[in-house]
Amino acid sequence: MLSRAATRQMPRMLGRRNFATPAEPLTKKVEMTNWEKGHFINYAKMNENLNIVRQRLNRPLTYAEKILYSHLDDPHGQDIERGKSYLKLRPDRVACQDATAQMAILQFMSAGMPSVATPTTVHCDHLIEAQIGGEKDLERAQQINKEVYDFLSTSCAKYDIGFWKPGSGIIHQIVMENYAFPGGLMIGTDSHTPNAGGLGMCAIGVGGADAVDVMANLPWELKAPKVIGVKLTGEMSGWTAPKDIILKVAGILTVKGGTGAIIEYHGPGVNNLSCTGMGTICNMGAEIGATTSLFPFNDRMYDYLASTNRKAIGDFSRSYTAELHEDEGAEYDELIEINLSELEPHINGPFTPDLATPISKFKEAVQANKWPEELKVGLIGSCTNSSYEDMSRAASIAQDALDHGIKAKSVFTVTPGSEQIRATIERDGQLKTLEDFGGMVLANACGPCIGQWDRQDVERGQPNSIISSYNRNFTGRNDGNPATHSFVTSPDLVVAMTVAGTLNFNPLTDKLKGKDGKEFMLKAPTGEGLPANGFDPGRDTYQAPPQDRSNVSVAVSPTSDRLQVLQPFNAWDGKDAMDLPILIKAQGKTTTDHISMAGPWLKYRGHLDNISNNMLIGAINSANGEANKVKNFTTGETDAVPNTARDYKSKGIRWVVVGDWNYGEGSSREHAALEPRHLGGLAIITRSFARIHETNLKKQGMLPLTFANPEDYDKIKPEDKVDLMCTELAVGKPFTMKVHPANGQEFEVPLAHTFNESQIEWFKNGSALNTMAKNAGH
Repeated sequence: MLSRAATRQMPRMLGRRNFATPAEPLTKKVEMTNWEKGHFINYAKMNENLNIVRQRLNRPLTYAEKILYSHLDDPHGQDIERGKSYLKLRPDRVACQDATAQMAILQFMSAGMPSVATPTTVHCDHLIEAQIGGEKDLERAQQINKEVYDFLSTSCAKYDIGFWKPGSGIIHQIVMENYAFPGGLMIGTDSHTPNAGGLGMCAIGVGGADAVDVMANLPWELKAPKVIGVKLTGEMSGWTAPKDIILKVAGILTVKGGTGAIIEYHGPGVNNLSCTGMGTICNMGAEIGATTSLFPFNDRMYDYLASTNRKAIGDFSRSYTAELHEDEGAEYDELIEINLSELEPHINGPFTPDLATPISKFKEAVQANKWPEELKVGLIGSCTNSSYEDMSRAASIAQDALDHGIKAKSVFTVTPGSEQIRATIERDGQLKTLEDFGGMVLANACGPCIGQWDRQDVERGQPNSIISSYNRNFTGRNDGNPATHSFVTSPDLVVAMTVAGTLNFNPLTDKLKGKDGKEFMLKAPTGEGLPANGFDPGRDTYQAPPQDRSNVSVAVSPTSDRLQVLQPFNAWDGKDAMDLPILIKAQGKTTTDHISMAGPWLKYRGHLDNISNNMLIGAINSANGEANKVKNFTTGETDAVPNTARDYKSKGIRWVVVGDWNYGEGSSREHAALEPRHLGGLAIITRSFARIHETNLKKQGMLPLTFANPEDYDKIKPEDKVDLMCTELAVGKPFTMKVHPANGQEFEVPLAHTFNESQIEWFKNGSALNTMAKNAGH
């Protein structure tokens, strides 16, 4: 087998069609995971697709391109231009966390299919609140969320989905340990899905509607990303950790710099990083807006696969290794170079993950910005940094402090990323060291990283500083307190700062005082990337789908206020829609948060009728400049937007919304499209749409229409009525709206749309799901 170095030095034609013959046949049957039967890694098909695309493009490819193009639904006919084309792709897997899985599965159920078409797993990690410690917190979460967990457990059993129970661990850590593989394409309903890039996988965070498409055997659409290359040279040492690479990159690119791009790491420095260290870097790439981040396959990944009982996958990947890294001469849209030998440890924040400060300048920044110097809490773990290596290095620093008779001065918490990590560090002694140091061990779940933290040590509004090894630190994210200054760094620096109890400490230069009164400097951290005695799986927390699923019934109580089975939307009646009121004419920015707010509403993610009570309550009404106050034309009274929509629906009146520029930007929350449809809306008519929201509306059987002349927005008055000539809906054809002003002459407004043939079928059938059910013969 050719080593990576050897393949890089071969003639340039390697970057074209003629590449080295694999050492073993790519048609071998190798299971994707140890938890499923009959789902094989299809390198042969990927290779075949890639050959077709190579002949068409005739240029060297980046690794990101190789993975995407090898998963094309139509490699012969697909239009391919980075940053422009919309690729139709066939992912290998889907992974859902428990908060987003609820609506995804409810939608899938209404498609009428007996099982998912693509291997899928659900992971219970988002609904466990950190309060007093792992076991008790888990017990409380199981009581509070019982009906949600029962629904997920039974629906997974019914539809052939793998189910990881509460306490299993964080979705991204479980995927890394059990499902990720080099060259694969996975979508996940969580923004930190790119964690799997540490195992050479192209793993992308999506909304629930995209997951439903893939579960139901539709191709998944993605705008062909640009590719930003990050070339790593040199080697890290001392206090510098893999986390410092992404902290540095975040400082360079900022929170928006990776938007529409994949970050691809390469260069000789890659081989000096552990597999889980690469996962850390890819995980936090979500904070710079990147579609995903990934690393090329190397020996560190092979070692990790072997250590997690997947040596067969490692061996198979080695036979496809020529295509598991970038081609010689591949071009990047932007290139960043980082010399790891010169990279300093960094601390990012507060209030934003891209404010990057090297440790040598941090004290100065604390003084200059008057950040609270006392460190209240240090938190390690989370999906970003809870590997065996992270915990070993953290424990080595804690042990050094204990050897000098001192412990954590700040409150200190430890979140194991998975039950396997918790059990292994318990067996190998790191957990006891961290507890002796003063650590409270939290449940194997997201916890404080996503705001699931019942924090009691400071009052809301009290300025204070915390430091974590997490990925996100926006205002109020961790504890709901907008005055908390949250900093992000490596677990190593978290532990060191926690020993000192202050932000004014640099372990590379500053001394501490031991119990004996003598000064000492902390030793640089040490730790193994993988456990010498292998991983201890710990408690069995996985539920496999039963062999016979026919008798499984899905648990949804008809009286539940958190879950509700979806009823299919009505099909189009085949007629033009006449005399429709305008529910609201929204002015200015109308994001998915304005249309369907998050926060306390998230507990209703599985109950469409209840969550619809937040529909458009944040949108500004052009009639009065206020939010959530619209006039009901049938009663003349002013009321909340959802109440008015419900009243119209009860009277059999369909309605429309008129919106401004880039309507529906922001998080790809499918509830923002489901709610208007549920409450009786027919069309959303705007100056322009955010693309994902426009597609989501089409999927729910609504009409997203745009003014052919954007200035016509100004001609429409909130009290006008409109006729929509639905019978005119055809690909590439204009669409007429007749406007009936309250006082004055009727006039016509030309509208545009982007429907294709299959999307028009969605509208006619009432939704994309109705179309799937119809095609499945239901």
